[in-house]
Amino acid sequence: MAMPFTTPAAPIWAGLTLDRPRVMAVLNVTPDSFSDGGRLDPETAIAAGIAMRDDGADIVDVGGESARPGASPTPPEIERSRILPVIRGLAAAGVLVSVDTCHAATMAAALDAGAAIVNDISALSHDPDAAAVVAERGCPVVLMHMRGTPATMMGLARYDDVAAEVMAELAVRVAAAEQAGIGREAIAIDPGFGFAKHPPHSIALLRRLSVLTAMGLPILAGVSRKGFIGAISGEAEPARRGPGSVAAGLFALAQGAAVLRVHDVRETVRAVRVWHALSWTLSKNTQPHRLGGM
Repeated sequence: MAMPFTTPAAPIWAGLTLDRPRVMAVLNVTPDSFSDGGRLDPETAIAAGIAMRDDGADIVDVGGESARPGASPTPPEIERSRILPVIRGLAAAGVLVSVDTCHAATMAAALDAGAAIVNDISALSHDPDAAAVVAERGCPVVLMHMRGTPATMMGLARYDDVAAEVMAELAVRVAAAEQAGIGREAIAIDPGFGFAKHPPHSIALLRRLSVLTAMGLPILAGVSRKGFIGAISGEAEPARRGPGSVAAGLFALAQGAAVLRVHDVRETVRAVRVWHALSWTLSKNTQPHRLGGM
C-alpha cells in the first residue's frame, strides 16, 4: 500500500504542510450543481463555509458556475455576482478560500476579494489571460484534467490507457503554466474524475492514481459523489453517496493523493483522521503523533 503523499521537493502547498492529508470543502453558490446547488444567498453560503471550516476543512472551494456534464456556460459577470460576497465573508472570517473558476477576470476579482487559491477545471486553457493572472499574483493553482468543456466533454471520453493519457495531458498543462511564469511549487494537479470520463474510466484511473505521483506534484482528488461511485454502490442520488465517497477518498489517499475535495466534510475529516493515524503507525511502526488541527 502506498503511504500518504510526501515529497522533499514540495512539502508545502498553499501554505499547508502535506505531512498529513488535507481536505478541501465544496461550496457551490449555484442553482444547478449536480449535487448541492442552491446556496445563492450570501449569508447562507458564508455560514455554510464557516461550518465546513469548523468541521475540519483546510480549504473552502467556492464556485459560481456548474461544471456538471452537459452544463451551459454561466456568464462571468453572473458568476462573480454569486461568489464575490461569499469569498469576502469567508476570508474575513479567516477561512482559506479557493475559487473554482476558469475565467481570468473572475480569478483576479476573487483574489482581490480574499481568495488565496485558483482551482481551474480547464487547467488554465479556457481563458488565454488566466495563466498570466495566476503568474502575476503568485498564487497556488490547481490544474485539472478535462477534455473539451462541460457541455462537450463526455463525447471526448475515449482512452486506451486512461491513467497514462491523463498524466501526459496534465504534463502539457503543467509545462504551459511554468512557461507562463507560474512556479512549480505553486501547482497541484487534479485528474478530473468524472470530467470527460465515464464511470469505467474514473474507476480505472482511481485504481492507478499512484502513476501520477511520478509528476512530483501534490494530487488533489475530487471523487466526492461522482457518478462512478453511484455505479459501484448502486446509489442513484448523488447526495446519498457519502459513504461511497469516503471510501473512494481513502483509497485515493492510499494511492498518493494529498488533498481530497469533498462535499461531506465532517464525515470525511473524521475518516481521514483514523486512516492517517493507522497509516502513520504502519509506516513508522510506532504510536501515531497528534494530528494537529485534524
